[in-house]
Amino acid sequence: MTNEILWLAHLCIGKGVASAAHFEKLRASLPAGAELIDYAQRLIDDGIVEDVERLEKLAEEAMAQAQEGPPPEDPFAQKVRASHEEIREAPGISDFHFESMASLGNEELAQGFRHLLRAVARDGASDLHLSAGASPFIRKHRSIQHISTHLLTAEESMRLNTLLLSPAQQRIFREKQDFDYALALDLGNRYRVNLMVHKEGAAGAYRMVPATIPTLEQLGYADHIATLDKLLSYHNGLILVTGPVGAGKTTTLASMVSRLNAARQDHIITVEDPIEIVQAAKGCNVTQREVGVHTQTFFSALKGALREDPDVIVIGELRDLETIEMAITASETGHLVIGTMHTSDAATTLNRLLDVFPPSQQTQIRASVAESLRGILCQRLLPAEGGGLVLACEILVNNTAIANLIRENKPTGLRNTMETGLRDGMCIMDNAVFALREKGLISRATAHTNIQSRVVRAKLP
Repeated sequence: MTNEILWLAHLCIGKGVASAAHFEKLRASLPAGAELIDYAQRLIDDGIVEDVERLEKLAEEAMAQAQEGPPPEDPFAQKVRASHEEIREAPGISDFHFESMASLGNEELAQGFRHLLRAVARDGASDLHLSAGASPFIRKHRSIQHISTHLLTAEESMRLNTLLLSPAQQRIFREKQDFDYALALDLGNRYRVNLMVHKEGAAGAYRMVPATIPTLEQLGYADHIATLDKLLSYHNGLILVTGPVGAGKTTTLASMVSRLNAARQDHIITVEDPIEIVQAAKGCNVTQREVGVHTQTFFSALKGALREDPDVIVIGELRDLETIEMAITASETGHLVIGTMHTSDAATTLNRLLDVFPPSQQTQIRASVAESLRGILCQRLLPAEGGGLVLACEILVNNTAIANLIRENKPTGLRNTMETGLRDGMCIMDNAVFALREKGLISRATAHTNIQSRVVRAKLP
């Protein structure tokens, strides 16, 4: 079995293009000396893969990665390993002994680390942190919980955090000392990983990616579905999903793409860093690109997307002037553009969106945003009574009054206009938090912390 075939299987399984069972069947039916092109052709001939262009790109990536060695784990062993794990009780978080790492070989440690990642996901945690000079901990329902008293040394942290990387990925991390990537153990266990180096040594943050894409109703938007469906019905314009770090923006974005994918027949291009949630084609053809792997930057991908016949463009993060400017241009030229920003409310989002432009462009860009903006979703995840998290949201829908405020640079009137825009589907974060408290979903202390208006706080039950 060549490294090229192993990498093709690893990439296809990780991105949801084909399953481990598909490749197991191909291996049984193809001769021992079959090459990568034979596997790729059979994937097409057997109807497993319909997107030939995407498969070609994965094959090219597989050939490039194969020059550095095999993938971090044998993709053909996943099916066998999964069946063994179903027979016996799955290892829990406490079964991984950090203090015994030195006595384990790389393969044994890698297997234990995979079990740990799966256990953390089963436990309902959102993140696993492994940092030199600190004891390992998880984040569950926004709270930190240590899972061991062992302090990781610099050597242990570097070994553990780089164990599942390919040789090429290890080289990138050691050179840049910062590395973002998507880790796929199998179709049901995916993780967004950030590796970095600090004063004590290496550190890794592993964000759990949901195995299935939740609906907008399941996320907490049940009362606003009509408004969101109206925003997603447009064939051009700009929609922004915003919130602080860890507010679930990526999941909301994926849910919106999934809703478009099921309801329309369009070409959707997503640019992510990295690809977290794989979107299988339904009514739409979905092209997912990862910054650093398939394109250099968000800006270069967005610039190229305009020549790739898209209907919907999804940008993982609008973080700089060039990307924001290109996104606004794309939204004006017949594309629906959906992006995220790290802002807390609609007013702050508009300020961040507009203030990146120099004074000489302010008049022009305000006119463009007033015309192209469709809506802004600001969300927070708040600790719920009895455990878990609950979503609170603020929704701005661009109407004539909002457009005039943007064009004339009158941000002070934004809140009043949103409060009177209930019939257009708008809502204010303070009112959303207050409603959650009225329903008994959050504590009074949580509501008090997340409501800015003193008048609204005074009415809290």
